Amino acid sequence: METASSAPRPRVGVVRETNDGERRVALVPKTVTALVGKGVDVIVESGAGLGALIPDSLYTDAGATIGDAWSTDVVVKVAPPSDAEVGKLSKGQTLIGFLAPRNADNKIGALKAAGVQAFAVEAIPRISRAQVMDALSSQGNVSGYKAVLLAASESTRFFPMLTTAAGTVKPATVLILGVGVAGLQALATAKRLGGRPTGYDVRPEVADQVRSVGAQWLDLGIDAAGEGGYARELTEDERAQQQKALEDAIKGFDVVITTALVPGRPAPRLVTAAAVEGMKPGSVIVDLAGETGGNCELTEPGQTVVKHDVTICSPLNLPATMPEHASELYAKNISALLELMLVEGDGASGATGNVTVEPDFTDQVLADSCVTREREAN
Repeated sequence: METASSAPRPRVGVVRETNDGERRVALVPKTVTALVGKGVDVIVESGAGLGALIPDSLYTDAGATIGDAWSTDVVVKVAPPSDAEVGKLSKGQTLIGFLAPRNADNKIGALKAAGVQAFAVEAIPRISRAQVMDALSSQGNVSGYKAVLLAASESTRFFPMLTTAAGTVKPATVLILGVGVAGLQALATAKRLGGRPTGYDVRPEVADQVRSVGAQWLDLGIDAAGEGGYARELTEDERAQQQKALEDAIKGFDVVITTALVPGRPAPRLVTAAAVEGMKPGSVIVDLAGETGGNCELTEPGQTVVKHDVTICSPLNLPATMPEHASELYAKNISALLELMLVEGDGASGATGNVTVEPDFTDQVLADSCVTREREAN
């Protein structure tokens, strides 16, 4: 039997992101220090934190080693892996990150074939004790905040009410479609900027949350609450009812920010071309659902276009545009998930007095977020 002095410490690797525009990093120095203190060795790929303005020296000061992060027991990253990155992984390794398990072009099959045990942060259940691990929520907060700043930058009008010698300017009216984490943050941010925010969602139970941040609630008489805190897909009749009511409502707002998503399906179309045409010239739409097709009929994912004198922005991966704080939040999510996998003392490996990485799949958080297990490839 191994002793505490001879047992190897589990190794966690922090890799450099290679996706275009991705500036976040999976762990920051503060979380590295915490993991090292719990008996984990952290290996950081050189330059992994540069996009988030974190040099290698800060990682080494925190107790990490700069080296081959792809050869560790557990690899942590942000964006889903490319084919080349899957090729760097070996049988028996564990991968944690955004893995897009519901997307048709995901790499889950390739990871399973490689014998990699993979945990998708998108699949973490939305239960109370898992909130600290909920990366969708942490990054949604960043998106909602930045979407309002983008709208204010593109708008031809002030957000707050201004009283000057030349007269009074009314505050901008802002409609947020989809009141999840991103939507609530957008409502709160618009309120802070002095706008008059209104929230809409097909889940009427979120009306109190909308009002709690000082916004108004738009009630269209539709109830489409689904599982896990998400909305279900609307029926054809509900979709027609919603489309007509929204077309009429949207025309009265200066800014519309859309955040509506249905897991595993194209984004619902909430803003029609007719609604855009009916908006006042100079109005702005920020569509946060561009990666799954967009909530606006005239959206061009990843582009900012002007249609009918209305500016339509569809930014992709907004959290990566605020890499410092987005990385801090994400790192807390990842380190909390890692800590849930750590076993102290005698583990299944037989080692004593040390820490091992041994996920307990009777735990709902680990069972739900694990999208491929090592034993499945044997």
